[in-house]
Order: sequence, then C-alpha cells, then structure tokens
Amino acid sequence: MQGRIAPPENGAIQAFPRNSWRDEFSRAAAAGLDAIEWIHDVYGADENPILTGAGQAEMRDLMAAHGVAVRSLCADWFMDRPLVDCGEAERLEREGHLYWLLGLVSKLGIRRMVIPFVDASSIKTTKDRAQASSILAVAAPIARRAGVEIHIESDLPPADLAAFLADLPGDVVKINFDSGNSAALGYAPADEFAAWGPRLGSVHIKDRLRGGGTVPLGEGSCDFGAVFRGLAALGYDGDFILQTARGEDGEEVALARKNVAFVKACQAEAR
Repeated sequence: MQGRIAPPENGAIQAFPRNSWRDEFSRAAAAGLDAIEWIHDVYGADENPILTGAGQAEMRDLMAAHGVAVRSLCADWFMDRPLVDCGEAERLEREGHLYWLLGLVSKLGIRRMVIPFVDASSIKTTKDRAQASSILAVAAPIARRAGVEIHIESDLPPADLAAFLADLPGDVVKINFDSGNSAALGYAPADEFAAWGPRLGSVHIKDRLRGGGTVPLGEGSCDFGAVFRGLAALGYDGDFILQTARGEDGEEVALARKNVAFVKACQAEAR
C-alpha cells in the first residue's frame, strides 16, 4: 500500500506521500514487491501525479525503470468525502468524482479501484445502502467501458454484504477483503468466504486486535491460517496488498521484506 514504505507524512499512518512518492518505486523493488496500490486522497489531491498526463508519464517511466507496477488504486478520497450520509449536492459532486476517476485511472493501465465503505463512510442505514447501490449501479457500466473493476471494502456482516452486492453486476463490482478489519470485527474467514466468496476481487493483508487497532502481522486476532486456506480454496491468484502496521521510521523496507516473507510462509502452509 502506498505510503507504507516510506516515513509517514502529516502524521498519518496512510496518506499519499507528496514528498517521497518517486522514491517508493525503488524502495518497493528493494523490498521484493512487484506492485504498489496507489492512493488518491484529500491530502494529496492537488499533487498526485495520477491526475495529470505529465504525472502519469513520469509514473510509467519509474515503473519501467524499477519493475514495479501500479495495478490498483485505493480511493481514500471517499473516506473524507463519503458517498453515503451526505446531502444531495454533496452526493452529486462525489459521485461525479467517482465516474471521472474511473476514466482517468484506466489511462495508466490501472484495472481495479478499491472504494472504502468503512469508518466515516460505512453503510449504516437502509438509506445509505440504497444510495450506495444507486451510485454503484451507474458506476458499473462506466467502469466496464474503462476496463476497471470496482472493489468494495465494507464492514458489513458477511450475509449483509452478499445481499448488498446481489443486485450489482458481478463482472465489475467485487469485494476487497481486508484480513485485519475482518478480524477486528470478529468475522470468521470461513463465514465470509461462504457468504460472498465468488465476488472476491482483491485482498489487503493486515492484522488487528479484535475491537482494536492495527498490530504487526501475527500479533493480532487474524487467523491467517484460515484466511489463506480459504483463499486457496477459492482459487484466488491476485495481488496481496500489504496494509500493515508501521514500525520504526527509516526501517520501512526491512519491515516490508519481513511482511513479504510472512505472507509467503502463510501461502506455503495453506497449499
């Protein structure tokens, strides 16, 4: 996940690194990572290279130079500008931003966009659910034409999440599974995969304490054995995005190497 392989900016655990995004490509390569999930958020909205042709060209050069791709976008902009629980004028502006963003990222070859419906942007009410569903129904054909999948990150219980997605097209609207968030909520991986497994699109790797915050991999409540066995049973062969706890400033590359080794060991054990 972008921003996690460099010292934090603005005191945030995760934010677009306005001052060091170019360095992330070499850092990712040194850590044994082959992709970065790019962040589009309010903090970096005016300086994010993904938003301009010149910026995207520079990103392509850095990808080629270091062998590190950008295949996905984490649209954290919608954490501060939620698509739900907002007025009509705000909703129109925000859904317009979503539709515009889908077309923009396709120009860089990005093939999935993670949209968070967690924390301040959680789907809490029937009205929220109807509003989110309506926006996504319009976004789906736009995404399809752009060749971009929409991956929903949600804190809804497994059965409710499956029901929410039931009326949305499965070829383009999928689920982003966050191992740490699910553990913090007390959801069992087997229950989640049984409820919506065929809609799985992408995976964020994280560990959290139940009801608590992010901790180093293996030190929280996530049952990684169950997670990776379930993913193997589903035949998941996509990316694993490390959205892990931070360590000491300046030791980000070493920590990323350690986390890569942790994931590979979990994969091997699940085979």
